[in-house]
Amino acid sequence: MPRYDAPVRDMQFVLHELLQLQTYSNLPGFADATPDVIDQILEEGAKFAKNVLFPLNAVGDRQGCRRNADASVKTPDGFPDAYQQLVANGWPLLSAHPEMGGQGLPHAVNIAWTEMVSSSNMAFGMYPGLTHGAYQALMAGGSDALKAKYGPKMASAEWAGTMNLTEPHCGTDLGLMKTKAVPQGDGTYKITGQKIWISGGEQDLTENIIHLVLARIEGAPDGIKGVSLFVVPKFLVNDDGTLGARNTASCGGLEEKMGIHGNATCVMNYDGATGWLVGEEHKGMRTMFVMMNEARVGVGLQGLSQAEVAYQNALDFARDRVQGRSLTGTQAPDKPADPILVHPDVRRMLLEQKAFIEGARAFTYWAAFQGDLEHKSPDEKVREKAGDYMALLTPVVKAYLTHKGYESANLGLQVHGGSGFTREWGLEQVVRDCRITLIYEGTNGVQALDLVGRKLGANGGRAVFSFFAEIDEFISVAETTPGMEAYLEGLKTARAQLQDGTMWLMQNGMGDFNNAGASSHDYLHLMGLTALAYMWARMAKLSIEKAYTKDPFYEAKLATGRYFVARMLPDAAAHLAKVKTGAGAMMAVTEAQF
Repeated sequence: MPRYDAPVRDMQFVLHELLQLQTYSNLPGFADATPDVIDQILEEGAKFAKNVLFPLNAVGDRQGCRRNADASVKTPDGFPDAYQQLVANGWPLLSAHPEMGGQGLPHAVNIAWTEMVSSSNMAFGMYPGLTHGAYQALMAGGSDALKAKYGPKMASAEWAGTMNLTEPHCGTDLGLMKTKAVPQGDGTYKITGQKIWISGGEQDLTENIIHLVLARIEGAPDGIKGVSLFVVPKFLVNDDGTLGARNTASCGGLEEKMGIHGNATCVMNYDGATGWLVGEEHKGMRTMFVMMNEARVGVGLQGLSQAEVAYQNALDFARDRVQGRSLTGTQAPDKPADPILVHPDVRRMLLEQKAFIEGARAFTYWAAFQGDLEHKSPDEKVREKAGDYMALLTPVVKAYLTHKGYESANLGLQVHGGSGFTREWGLEQVVRDCRITLIYEGTNGVQALDLVGRKLGANGGRAVFSFFAEIDEFISVAETTPGMEAYLEGLKTARAQLQDGTMWLMQNGMGDFNNAGASSHDYLHLMGLTALAYMWARMAKLSIEKAYTKDPFYEAKLATGRYFVARMLPDAAAHLAKVKTGAGAMMAVTEAQF
C-alpha cells in the first residue's frame, strides 16, 4: 500500500538554514515565525496530512464527485469531514491578513504546509488552495465593502472561492469571452454566460461559494481590454453577514477527467446572476492575475508534491523488491536475489527524482519568500528586486516544476515495474493526477511564451540581470569555501549558458517573433536548471559548513547535489543549443508535410 510522510527535516533545512527566516523578525508577521513555531506547524501539519488527508486520496480517486438531480454536487466520502477539520484547526489562516482573522505568517511558511496537503491529497488540496487565491485577488482589487463582507470567511475557508475564466469557445485567448455583465443602476450587475473547467464550482464542503467571474460589460471595448471582474456568490450575503437568497449560478455538469477525480470540475451556468464589480471596469485581468499568479506557483508546487510522494513509494519498493544480482557481485547473500536498489539504472531513476525534488523545494520556497519581501520589506530596492523575481520566475516555477514533476512521477511508476501499472501500489493515480499540472493555469507552452515575450525584456531586462548579479555575488563569496569546486563550476557553466541564451533571444527574438516562440520551451528549461544549480550550490555550502556535526542529513545533501551537477545539469548545454537554432527548421515544414 502507498504511504506519505512529510519531509519535515528537509523543509526545516530550507526554512531555517537556507532562507533563515528567523533573521527577518523586523518584517510584519516574521517575528511570530520563530523556529519553534515553524517546527510545530510542520510537525502538526505532517500528522494532519498523513492521518487525515492521505487515507482519502485513493477514496477520492475511486469515488469521484457526483452531480445530483438538483445540480448540487457530492464530494467523495470523508472529504466534508476532513474539510471541517481543516477549517476548525485554522490551517487556511496561516498567512492570511490579521485584519481578516489570519495569523499573517510568511507565505514561505504557508507554502510548506500547502506542499504537504498537495502531496497527501492533491484533489482535496485544490479546494482550499483556490479559495486562498480568490481571497488574495479580492484583497488586492476589492472595495473595502467587498473585503469586509467576504474576506474573513474566505480567509478561514469557511466559504470557498473559485476563478471563472474559460468558456467553451475560448481558453487562453480570454479576449474572445462572451459572458456579459449588465449594470442594474444600484451597484450590482446581472451576469449571464457559461464557464467551464471550474474547479470546486459546486461542492458540499462549505455553506457558500464565492465565484470570481470574468465578464464583459455591455459596450466594453473588444478584446482583453474590455474584460471586468465580478464577485458572484452562490448565496447572496445580507448586511449582517447571514446568507440570503440563492443566486442564479448553478452547476450544469461535471467533467469526467483523467485524474484529480476528488475535485469537482464544473460547468457553471450564470443566468442573470447578481454580481459586484471588483476593481475598475475593463481592468479585470489586472486583478485576476493576482489570483492566477498565486495559482501558478501553487500548480508548480503540485508538480513537486506529486514527485515527492512518487519518490517515497518508489524508494520503499526499490529497497524491498528483490530481483537479480548486482553487476559487481552478490550484495544480499541471505536473500534469493538482491534488492533492485543495487542496480545502476534504478539508482538513476531514484536520484533523478531526489535531486530534482530537493532542488525544486528550495527554489519554490525561495520564490515564495521573494513574494514576502515584495510586500513586506521596508526597503524600496528590496521590494523592487523581489517583485522583479516574482514576475520573472513565476512561469518557471509553474512550467519547469510541473514538467519535471510529471517526469518524476513516471520514474516512480517505472521503478515499480509492472506493479506500478496497477492500482494497488498507488503510482498510477499519482501519474494521472499530476498530468493536469502541465495544462491548467496556463499551459507550459504559454508560460514559456510569457517568460520570453513579456517577462524577460521588462524594464530593459532588469530582473534577469539582477538574477545574474546575485549568482555572481554568491560565487565570489563561496569560492573561499573548500569543497565547493564542483558545485560552483556547474553553477558558473549554467549561468554562462543562460546568459548566452538570454542575449541570443534579445538579439534574435524581436526581429522574428517565431524565434522567440520556437526557443521559449528550451529557454525556460535552461533557466529552471540554472535556478536549481543556484539552489544546490547554496545548499552545498551550508552542508559543507555543517560537516563538523557528522549529521548524515548533510552528507546525503552533498551526495545528492553532486549527482545533480554531474548527471542533470549537463542538460543545460542541450537546451542552449536548441535555443540558438531558432525557428528555421521548425517553421520550414509546411502544413502539408505534417
